[in-house]
This record gives sequence, C-alpha cells and structure tokens, in this order.
Amino acid sequence: MMQHFKRWLTALILIPFLLWAIIKGSILLFAVLVSIVSIFAIHEYFDIICANDTGPISQTTRVITYAACMVLVMGACLGSWPVLFFILALDMMALCVFVLARFSALPHIFDLVARQVLGVVYIPLSLALLVFIRNTEGGALWVIWLLIVCFANDTGALYVGTFKGEHKLAPNISPNKTIEGAVGGLVISVTAGLVFNLVFFQDVSLALLCIPCALCVAVAGQIGDLFESAMKRVGHIKDSGKILPGHGGMLDRIDGVLLAIPVFYFFTVFVL
Repeated sequence: MMQHFKRWLTALILIPFLLWAIIKGSILLFAVLVSIVSIFAIHEYFDIICANDTGPISQTTRVITYAACMVLVMGACLGSWPVLFFILALDMMALCVFVLARFSALPHIFDLVARQVLGVVYIPLSLALLVFIRNTEGGALWVIWLLIVCFANDTGALYVGTFKGEHKLAPNISPNKTIEGAVGGLVISVTAGLVFNLVFFQDVSLALLCIPCALCVAVAGQIGDLFESAMKRVGHIKDSGKILPGHGGMLDRIDGVLLAIPVFYFFTVFVL
C-alpha cells in the first residue's frame, strides 16, 4: 500500500511541471529537460549493464556518453536527421580514439564500446525523436498523447495484473508480469488514447486512425519494459535507481517510452 501511495504522490508532484514544460515551455527548455532525463537514464543504464564487472566503467566512457546524450537531444531542436547522424559519427570517432589510447590497458575494451553504442541508441537517440515530435505542428499535444498512452499502459498492466493476473507473461524475465496484466494495459492505453483524441483534437477520423497507433505504441512499451527487466535480471538489480519514489529509477519510469517513441514517430511521419 505504501509503495502505491509513493507512486501516486510522485506522479501528482511531477505531472504539473511536466505538462507546463511540454505546453508552455520553449522547444529549447523541453530539450534541456529531456537531455537531463537522458543523462540520468544512461547513468543508471551503465550501473545495470556493468553490474557484474569486476571494475567500474571507465570515466572516459561516461564522459563521452554524457556528452553524446546532451548533444544528441539538444541537436534535435534543429529537426534535422543529418545533424543527428553527424553527432553519432562524432561519438564513434571519440570511441575509436578511446580504443586506440586504452587498448593495451583494457582487455575487454570492445565489449565496453559495444555497451556504450547500445546505450546511446537505446536512450538519447530515442529521446531525441521526442524533441522532433514536440517541434512539429501540434507537437505538444502529441507528446502528451504519447505519454498518456504509455503511462496508461504501465498503470493498467500493473493493477489488472495485481487483481486479475493468473498466467505468467515472461516468468524468466519478470515473474510478476502476467498475460492478463499485459492485455489490460493494452486495452486501457488504447482507450486513453482514443478519449484524448476525441477531447483535444475533436476529429473522429483521426481518433479512429490512432487506435492502431496506440496499440502499436503500447505493445512497443511493454517490450521496452521487458527489455529493461531482462537487463536488470542479468545484473541482479531490482530497480535501476531510487530517484523517483514509488517508481524506482529514471530508466524504470521511461523504459517503455524509449521503444514507444520510435514507433510513434513512424506513425507521425508516414500515417498521421
């Protein structure tokens, strides 16, 4: 009960600020906020992915990665894919120099580089697309729609699974997740997305078109949730952090959003 109270209290405190930043804040302020989220999440990612290593991750690698997070998300303000590809190329060049300088001292250096590249693609590159979405016409409402669908998915799966769950979804990865919870999350997220469209966009055809979009976003969110659970399972870690009471770490809160963003971005470009 206390865990649920903390979960809702944290949400009630953060939601007004988040809505203000999305709706009233400039694209630059929004990008700064997203980049801060990205840095917290990538920090937790390293703690998870390197939990079984004998030594701490190289500080040089952390600095390169934090810089890539900040520049990728801030660079997305320009709304240009070539800029993002150039930033990714700079990240690779920095890693190459790091390999050449530390090759003899770190026997598993390429494993470390592979983890860094995965982290950059997994977190800041995905979040940079969120800035792309915010920078489009009506982007603020679409960002809110995306977050509502994702969070309704999480909340629906949690409570339906808690009270009605019987059949395990992925017992080797996350023993508490159930098929009933997953289905409940999908239904509630699609319903939330439909209601939001009808209320704020007031376009029935658009609302109906967004039903398959919300479904795909919710499925991607559940895959993202399980992916982070698999990483934590390998690292023998329960939560990615403690920055958000009742939710765990930053990565615990946005794990589903990270995979949902590219799916929704595809819909905004090619379908909606």
